[in-house]
Amino acid sequence: MESKDYLKDISEIKDLMNKSSRFISLSGLSGILAGIYALIGAAIAYWLVANSGQEYLILDGTVFRLVMLDLFLIALFSIVTAIILTTRKAKKSGIKIWDRTSKRLVINFLIPLVTGGIYILAILGHEKYGQTAALMLIFYGLALVNASKYSIGDIKHLGLIEIVLGLICALFPSYGFWLWVIGFGVMHIIYGTLMHFKYDYKK
Repeated sequence: MESKDYLKDISEIKDLMNKSSRFISLSGLSGILAGIYALIGAAIAYWLVANSGQEYLILDGTVFRLVMLDLFLIALFSIVTAIILTTRKAKKSGIKIWDRTSKRLVINFLIPLVTGGIYILAILGHEKYGQTAALMLIFYGLALVNASKYSIGDIKHLGLIEIVLGLICALFPSYGFWLWVIGFGVMHIIYGTLMHFKYDYKK
C-alpha cells in the first residue's frame, strides 16, 4: 500500500513539474480561427492578383501593398484571437497567463519569426519574390519548434509539418500560394481541431 502511495506521489510531483515548466493554456479554437483567417486572406489576395491585370507583383505597386496589408491583418486577427481565447482558457483553469514560462515561450517563438520577417522584407527589397512563401513557412515552423519546449509538445509536430511544406515550396515555388494555403490555413484548422478535442473539449 505504501509503495502505491509513493508511486502516486511521484506521479503527482512529476505532473506539477511538467505544468510549471510548460504553458498549457493555448486554445485549440484560436488555431481553428487562425486557419480560417488565413483561408479568407488567401482568397482576397488571390482575387487581388487575378484582377490586377499583371502576371506578377511589383514592389511599389498598389496590389502589392494591398496584399501586404492583407497578410498583416491575417497575423493581427490571429494574434488578437489567440490572446483573447488563451487568456479566457487560463482564467477558467486558474492558471496565470503571464509568468516566466509564458515569457520564455513568447521569446523563443519571436526570435525565429522576427528574424525570418526581417529577412523576407530584405529580399523583397531586392525584388526577389519567388521564395517568399517558402521562407514564411520555414521560419514559422522553426518558431513553433523553438517554442514547443515551453508548451504542449503537439506544437512541435505542427512546426515540423510547416518546415517540410516550406522545403517543398522551395523546390516547387510555382506552387507557393497553394502550399501557403495548406500550411497556414488547412493545417491550422486541423491542428486546432485536434487540440480542441484533446485538451479543451474534455474539460
